[in-house]
Amino acid sequence: MDSVNETLGVDPKKSMKASRRQKLGRVVRNKSAHLALLVLVCATAGFGGGYLGANSLDQADSGGSVIREADQQQAKNESQLISAIAKKAGPSVVSVNVTSKVASSRIGAYEQESAGTGIIISEDGYVVTNRHVVPAGTTKVSVTLSDGTELNSVSVVGRTVDTDSLDIAFLKIDDTKGQKLQPASLGDSSVVQVGDKVVAIGNALGQFQNTVTDGIISGFGRDLEAGDESGDNVESLQNLFQTDAAINQGNSGGPLLNINGEVIGINTAVAGGTAQNIGFSIPINDVRGLIKSVLKNGVLERPYLGVHYVELTDDYAYQHNLTIKRGAYILPSEDGSASVIAGSPADQAGLKEKDVITKVDGKAIDASNSLTSLVGQKSVGDKVKLVVVRDGKEIIVDVTLQAMPKG
Repeated sequence: MDSVNETLGVDPKKSMKASRRQKLGRVVRNKSAHLALLVLVCATAGFGGGYLGANSLDQADSGGSVIREADQQQAKNESQLISAIAKKAGPSVVSVNVTSKVASSRIGAYEQESAGTGIIISEDGYVVTNRHVVPAGTTKVSVTLSDGTELNSVSVVGRTVDTDSLDIAFLKIDDTKGQKLQPASLGDSSVVQVGDKVVAIGNALGQFQNTVTDGIISGFGRDLEAGDESGDNVESLQNLFQTDAAINQGNSGGPLLNINGEVIGINTAVAGGTAQNIGFSIPINDVRGLIKSVLKNGVLERPYLGVHYVELTDDYAYQHNLTIKRGAYILPSEDGSASVIAGSPADQAGLKEKDVITKVDGKAIDASNSLTSLVGQKSVGDKVKLVVVRDGKEIIVDVTLQAMPKG
């Protein structure tokens, strides 16, 4: 495991395989629109669709099928809700159009075009998207607003390193051409529950226009290995939402929204192979620290702690004879790889292998809040108070977060 993942707290014991096109999901590549790491998922039925199909048909005396008035109203209400969410959030979603140089051993260097999605986070033009939407080698970026206006003066502020489990990049629209930008409303991903209704908006199939799909949260806390269709460019991602909302090619970097029209996730990957309706989204709370840093300083600085850890469960605690069943367990060092990275904030604060971090600034580490997520909500320079269980005793450890080393 690389130092970045150690720093972020990647759980080396659990990972899923997922295909991830440049646009979330399976990578679809062609000359006109190379969708690097595209997320795609099969379309799902509307909120009321499954219910209507299975339950809403009464047989009329004539033998025909009649949809009950109550079911019609329910479907209408659901449709109106989705429309309202799309109307509120749509203007904050942009298509990201990218030209990049790619090296090939067969034909040499060549240019390719790709498309993804981004979310406006400030009136002065900052946009958050996925790292794989604007990969290394990007030479030109433009964005297309929801009304079709194309803005060509766009720069890449920064991207997390390729080994970082957080697939995030930031753009800056330097010339808005007088357009008034509408920042998205950010929600609280820590309160999301399995079964919650969600809506995904994005530049599906690279067509430079927003597509809206709906579904539910199917799970959370998912860790996986994501790569393109060829099996290359594999990345370790963690603490993701799983959703059955249709996430298609071009959706990478777009928002996953709650019923209030607030961003609770950033769509990033889809399960490949025979899997259906399995998409993945980065919880927005994991990105809050980065957003705060970019909006304040205009640069991307990734706060980190610097430990290898595993998220404790009942089973893991039982297998390793641990009395603590929830928290971030700093793994024993093995194969010459230190569990606490030398010189890191964790090392300077005196954290040790086999320590169990149970709280960060009073927030418990559990299924809804991983160590990575709680650290991700902070900024470089923040002082945080950790509750740590060591040798059966609870202690308090103060840590000052630093910027993650480059590379």
